[in-house]
Amino acid sequence: MAEEYSVLLSQLVKEHELNIVNASKDYETARVYSMAVGRPGLQFAGFFEYYDPKRMLVSGKQEHTYLERLDPEARYKAIEGLMMRSPCALVVCHHVMPFSELTELARKYDVNVFTSEIDTSEFMAQLISSLHVHLAPRKTIHGVLVEVYGEGLLITGDSGIGKSETALELIKRGHRLIADDAVEIRRIAHNNLVGEAPALIRHYMEFRGLGVVNARYIFGVGAVKSSQTIHLVVNLENWDEYKPYDRLGVESEYAEILGVEVPSVTIPVRPGRNLAVILELAAMNNRQKKLGYNAAEDLERMHDQSVDNGFIQGF
Repeated sequence: MAEEYSVLLSQLVKEHELNIVNASKDYETARVYSMAVGRPGLQFAGFFEYYDPKRMLVSGKQEHTYLERLDPEARYKAIEGLMMRSPCALVVCHHVMPFSELTELARKYDVNVFTSEIDTSEFMAQLISSLHVHLAPRKTIHGVLVEVYGEGLLITGDSGIGKSETALELIKRGHRLIADDAVEIRRIAHNNLVGEAPALIRHYMEFRGLGVVNARYIFGVGAVKSSQTIHLVVNLENWDEYKPYDRLGVESEYAEILGVEVPSVTIPVRPGRNLAVILELAAMNNRQKKLGYNAAEDLERMHDQSVDNGFIQGF
């Protein structure tokens, strides 16, 4: 069974600068479990067949105008029909002043009600985006995450292979560290993975024989970043002279993380190899592939043309 994630309602209120109209008795501990956000128009009209109390509800001018046109008794019953079903929260947007009946019934049924001055559609977009980050499926893996030329490189490999040392060299070359040793990865969309460091070790790096250092204090705030989309997985492994490493890169490799396939490369490590430069090249090459150019495929195409013309030229 998939783990269910949640976020404190009070955290969302602070994050989106909401004004509190009514806070429930458990407001400080109340949590939101659903990424979905609903509009309460159908509920005000009495339709509750697909109603989910775990969803945050966002009301705007449309709902306000509908309720405004009802007589006071019908408006009271329409609002009570929703409040008595205990929605986790209702946010009234677009400078709309909540009806007195809404405030009264929110207190009666202990429902969280807030207001926002932002346009309804804009607020819903912001809220949905925020919920997808907070409630995204996630896992923590052993590795290092860096940003190189705008590409998020997730460096994996056995302990002691040189992941942190490679990240250090990349930082000195002007790139940025996101996480060292442990990377918390979230799937915020069906094909989008975002990694960050656990809060306790954010900006810290560990080096055997030296200990722990804070990259932010040593290299400055420009050397670190809080989170980064993962574009490429780089697996470091000890050089095996008997292993047939891919020399052209025609066949694309992928690593599956949280059900998302991410482009992957395996880099053999041995003394004398400048891993930082190789990873810079890997980042630029990955960006080129996303833009539609693949050097290996280009070389293969020219080779086939040479064969067709009866002429082959080697390196």
